[in-house]
Amino acid sequence: MIEDILKYNREFVASKGYERFITTKYPDKRIAIVTCMDTRLVELLPAALGIKNGDVKIIKNAGGTITNPFDSTMRSLLVAVYELGVNEIMVIGHTGCGVQGMNAAEMLHLMQERGINDEHISLMRHCGIDLDSWLHGFDDTSSAVKETVDLIARHPLMAADVRVSGYIMDSTTGELMPIE
Repeated sequence: MIEDILKYNREFVASKGYERFITTKYPDKRIAIVTCMDTRLVELLPAALGIKNGDVKIIKNAGGTITNPFDSTMRSLLVAVYELGVNEIMVIGHTGCGVQGMNAAEMLHLMQERGINDEHISLMRHCGIDLDSWLHGFDDTSSAVKETVDLIARHPLMAADVRVSGYIMDSTTGELMPIE
């Protein structure tokens, strides 16, 4: 499958398909969006929000949440604010998220089925990594979005004048529902 993608890429570049996407690194709308990596949102989210290439910074991860105030998502937001001129942040969860209800024990079991041995898992635990917490999903999308909004807004390195808001997107229709 990757070879097919690489072949397409060579054709895309050769035909100058990139020309309509040329923009700067600075988001025109000065907004950063934290959202889920869910495949349903790849085209739906930009279409439903009316955004195009160059408008916003989009940061995706499993669940569209921040679980650690010093993870790569929070670092990316700080870069977006201080280096790229972002002054608003949207946290967008979605309906039917695969991280909702995710179980750490089941994830570890799946890892073992794929060849990760108990020694590696034990070593991580011995090094102080709380795998049960790290691999656990969330129970309620609305609460998870609220917690992420709160973490960003109250982060000790986040500028006080940055507006942070939370939403849940319907994974089918693209409807955005604000989280209060």
